[in-house]
Amino acid sequence: MKESSGTILVVDDDAVARQLLADALRKDGYDVEIAGGGADAIALGLAKRFDVVLTDIKMGEVDGFTVLREFRQRSPETAIVLLTAFGSMDGAVEAIKQGAYDYLAKPFKKEDIRLVVRRSLEHSRLVRENARIREELRERHGSPLIGSSPAILEVYKLVARVSPGKSTVLLEGESGTGKELVARAIHANSPRRDRAFVPVNCAALTETLLESELFGHEKGAFTGAVATKRGLFETADQGTLFLDEIGDIGPALQVKLLRVIQEQEVRHVGGTAPVKVDVRIVAATNRDLAQMVRDGKFREDLYYRLNVVRIVLPPLRDRREDIPMLAHHFLQKVCSANNPTIRGFVPETMALLERYHWPGNVRELENVIERTVSLAHGPLIMPDDLPETVRKAETAMAGGNESLLSLDEVEKRHLNRVLRETDGNKVRAAKILGIDRRTLYRMAERFGIDLGEGDE
Repeated sequence: MKESSGTILVVDDDAVARQLLADALRKDGYDVEIAGGGADAIALGLAKRFDVVLTDIKMGEVDGFTVLREFRQRSPETAIVLLTAFGSMDGAVEAIKQGAYDYLAKPFKKEDIRLVVRRSLEHSRLVRENARIREELRERHGSPLIGSSPAILEVYKLVARVSPGKSTVLLEGESGTGKELVARAIHANSPRRDRAFVPVNCAALTETLLESELFGHEKGAFTGAVATKRGLFETADQGTLFLDEIGDIGPALQVKLLRVIQEQEVRHVGGTAPVKVDVRIVAATNRDLAQMVRDGKFREDLYYRLNVVRIVLPPLRDRREDIPMLAHHFLQKVCSANNPTIRGFVPETMALLERYHWPGNVRELENVIERTVSLAHGPLIMPDDLPETVRKAETAMAGGNESLLSLDEVEKRHLNRVLRETDGNKVRAAKILGIDRRTLYRMAERFGIDLGEGDE
């Protein structure tokens, strides 16, 4: 059976090994070229783009690591696989640290090399696709989004398509998936980029205070209203208003918000004169608004006004292939301020990060990396540097029973585990989970967990 086509460069100073590998790959339908050494490989790389380079390490003056560095610099989308007859843990660590996609010790089975090539080609394709879409976004002012998985690429595409317009956007996704980052990317790539981006967390304010914040109020409208105040809709005029946790607003405010969206004008609390506004709304929720409509908890007409364009942000467990990229991004971010001597992760550490189910999603990953960097001893992050919750969760998953549980049960067990590890300290538990205190209380209430009294 023929594999999907791809362009591969085989580099080895052993003519027999080089030819055997090239012939096997050609039989699988690949376009294969060969090089007898590192210098020849680099020269070919200047003349032609390769999807994958399979290169021996021990080769005269120009070795495989030199080939790796040259291709990483000139063709970062090419996946490099290092091959060696002298396999070792140190060699694997060094290969991955320098940017190799994979590392194989000779002799390897045909099926092993076929699997690596298939994965390498997919990796190369995703990197190119990611680069193309992010370049499209960058041309309209850049994007803070990170990842190259098919799931996050779909988000990039939707952001690129929806940004130039004025349509209301509804972002759905679990806590910590990056909904505000997406909202900011939409604004940054829109014609409104030079105007205000105004975020408001609807769950953080009482109904009365939120109404005043959104629509403004007149002097004397209520106790404490000592002066007329513009609302956030007016602040966001000609710009973008980001309504986070939109599912938490009550019925009365839903009616008023619907009227503002329809009429494009606001009335201050305690006032009668309408104020015209031109605001693009991006709303976000971690709740199922469609179900809330069916349950009579959210207005159907408001739901359809908000749900003009819907973007669903995948949880981190559904885009595990992005974890290495995200982990390295957060590592660079944290190390630049706290510990510049740390250079990366050993493969076992990255494997633990990739296996963990991340109920707090990207925000939890960032917090784990920040904590790990603060406690790490050497230049590479070791498995023991990770929090016990991450290491224990991997052990449970390896046992096979955890994968049979429902997502709710996994989240409940993880919440209980974090609370045990923190001795019930709600501040520390929320930080480890990558969520705010309000979300922690909601999770505990949903799972019937008593958090006790007090702030700690």
